[in-house]
Amino acid sequence: MRSLLALIHARNLEFVRDRSALGWSLMFPLMLIVGFGIAFSDTDKPEYKLGVVGQPAYLDTLKQTRYLQLIPYEDETLARTKVGRHQLDLLLIEQGYVVNPDSMKGYLAERILKAEVGELPATQVQGEAVRYIDWLMPGVIGMNMMFSGLYGVGYVIVRYRKNGVLKRYQATPMKPWIFILSQICSRLLLMMATATLVFVACTLMFSIPINGSLILLFVTALLGALSLVSIGLLVACRTRSEEFGNGVLNLIAWPMMFLSGVWFSLEGTAPWIQSLASLLPLSHLNAASRAIIIDGVGIGGLLPHWLALIVISAVAIFVGARLFRWN
Repeated sequence: MRSLLALIHARNLEFVRDRSALGWSLMFPLMLIVGFGIAFSDTDKPEYKLGVVGQPAYLDTLKQTRYLQLIPYEDETLARTKVGRHQLDLLLIEQGYVVNPDSMKGYLAERILKAEVGELPATQVQGEAVRYIDWLMPGVIGMNMMFSGLYGVGYVIVRYRKNGVLKRYQATPMKPWIFILSQICSRLLLMMATATLVFVACTLMFSIPINGSLILLFVTALLGALSLVSIGLLVACRTRSEEFGNGVLNLIAWPMMFLSGVWFSLEGTAPWIQSLASLLPLSHLNAASRAIIIDGVGIGGLLPHWLALIVISAVAIFVGARLFRWN
């Protein structure tokens, strides 16, 4: 019993003396709660999503109506497609409105519109609703890749440094870039293999239709995996403490999980939230994957997401390699 108490006391002293670990354990949950409390503290949530193209004359009247979320669109064709897929309840245009007669929420939103502004010319569009599982699957697979990339490289390298493994590597003729490249390639192979297995299993189990090219989907997943691994490398390039490294990885991973559209769409949220989300690699990975799977988008529509992932990867690998230290 005395030896047990001595070990507990020693471990407690080790933790308290590690200021980085103590700081992260106190500050990280507080920062996370405050951040998400500010971002998602709105209790007056809208019930109906209405797309808006142009400036309809009756728009000011609807802005005064509670529980209606008005989302501006520049591409009317895209907005009509969303109405057909039940992703928008109504589309407001200057000549009237567009509704899907098979949408329950569209029916109720149409009744509210008529009660507020009177009769308007209506256009009907029909289409098959996008199931939540069809929309959710790319996000969940992307989230799994995020955790694998960040912790599979970042946490492992920090542990190697703390345990002296990197110091032993330093005594060999091995160059730092060879070690870094080996870590990136190894993790990419594992991430792509697991993501492929999960993708195939989900597609077969839930009969998820794939409207785009599987080759483009593979390239998107590869670029997304590279960007996430690169960030893990950047975190680990000089970090010595496992607790500190874990804290930094948590600080990156958890906000990314909520702000990258894994569980719900950020469409219609505050502009600053969308701007922040556009800086995250998981946002581009999820958006590009859904564009391929759901909309069948080609290379032209994917290039902005691919470019963002390539830039993130290049910057993180360059900085991480330059700052990398064996000990």
